[in-house]
Amino acid sequence: MPCPLRQRAIISFIMACTLFSRILAVSLLASTNEHVVLITIDGGAAYYLEDAAAPLPTLRQLAAQGASAAGMTVANPAITWPNHTTLITGVYPEKHSVLFNGVLSRTPGGLAVSIDAKRDKADLVAVPTLCDYLHQKGYRTAGVNWPCTRNSGTLDDDLPDTPESLSYTTLLQELIDARILATTNNAAFSGLSAAGRDQAWAAAALHLIQTRKPNLLIYHMLVTDTLQHRYGPRSPAAYAALGMADAQVREVWRALGEAGIRERTTLFIVADHGFELSTNIIHPNVLLRKHGLLETNAASGNTPLLKARVQTVAEGGTALVYFNNPETREIDRAHALKLFRELEGIAGILEPKEFPALGLPDPEKNAQMADLILVAKPNHGFSNISSGNEAITAVTLAAGNLGNHGYLASNPNMNALFVAVGRGIKRGVKIGLIDNRSVAPTIAHLLGEKFSADAKVLTEILE
Repeated sequence: MPCPLRQRAIISFIMACTLFSRILAVSLLASTNEHVVLITIDGGAAYYLEDAAAPLPTLRQLAAQGASAAGMTVANPAITWPNHTTLITGVYPEKHSVLFNGVLSRTPGGLAVSIDAKRDKADLVAVPTLCDYLHQKGYRTAGVNWPCTRNSGTLDDDLPDTPESLSYTTLLQELIDARILATTNNAAFSGLSAAGRDQAWAAAALHLIQTRKPNLLIYHMLVTDTLQHRYGPRSPAAYAALGMADAQVREVWRALGEAGIRERTTLFIVADHGFELSTNIIHPNVLLRKHGLLETNAASGNTPLLKARVQTVAEGGTALVYFNNPETREIDRAHALKLFRELEGIAGILEPKEFPALGLPDPEKNAQMADLILVAKPNHGFSNISSGNEAITAVTLAAGNLGNHGYLASNPNMNALFVAVGRGIKRGVKIGLIDNRSVAPTIAHLLGEKFSADAKVLTEILE
């Protein structure tokens, strides 16, 4: 028979292990019983929060109940995918490598560069995201219309912002059964109006809150960007889109209450960039074509490029310049610089030595990065058009180019709105300009975690 002393020791050890496992289970439950919802209103400029004409009653009420900022500085380039990635990585494109709404590819032999949006998260993002980090820690994560998340593997539920998004939606049949989506056909879904797609994404977000209760939900609204591009910021259409976004924020806040988790949830409403009104559009590729530095396959229309010793890629208020033929690079560079310096509407030309201060990568280390950056004057924007005879034209409603972003982040109109409310947020706090790299570490802090980022936790808004 075993020694009674040894029996007692074994029993004590088993009881201790059982107690430890129960403590561990309670600890894990506590760490995953809190929630954060991060909503982006695409193109939600900071100036709208103080604009009396902007119909934002919900945002203003939530700001009064929580915290708001005078604005949030954004990453260069001030466009959608790079800044959504900065919001969940806490670093600029110099590190996370998302420079476009897709991946830029160079082709040897003087052929044109191209941008491919049909890429997985692994092809786009070079660093771990907050979703990666939290998923590894056992938190439940979800994304609705968030860029650079296709086949991420670390979003438990995902309806990504990507071409043919329904093919990469992890809960497609469930959304069909719930009548949130009416079709499994990508073309039919893409054919919906901007407002129709936003309504579907909003319903998907509410469904996830009610059925999944994710610890982190990242949710991107897009109609505000679409209508500001076409009709301009502070236009009647822009205000209508903002009113729709505000109503959808109200529905999220209501759904959190109905799901019984509002008291344990922190809600962030932010934007990826602001907006600037355009009066003139610059077409540098037209100038390059007329001087033999670029070739198209037709004389009229916005046609694909065949060859491009020099080419610009428009980002709205900036344009990225690529020298594609190593054999003629120095000659082409000198020629293009002369043309750009004489082109009306260009405020400046930035060299690679200036890129680090802008949070942009070195082109010698990142093949996606441009060789030069053109900066537009206020109220001017760039296009990718390479056909026609005019290198600069007035904006028209028919062309749908009255609004632009993508200006240097130092332009105050690029500042994004910021509101936070709910668990852990002080009431009625107004702070100055903040850094959008602070969002990810602040969310992690609210969940009891520490996430490495290039900006600090926003302790001034926290209880």
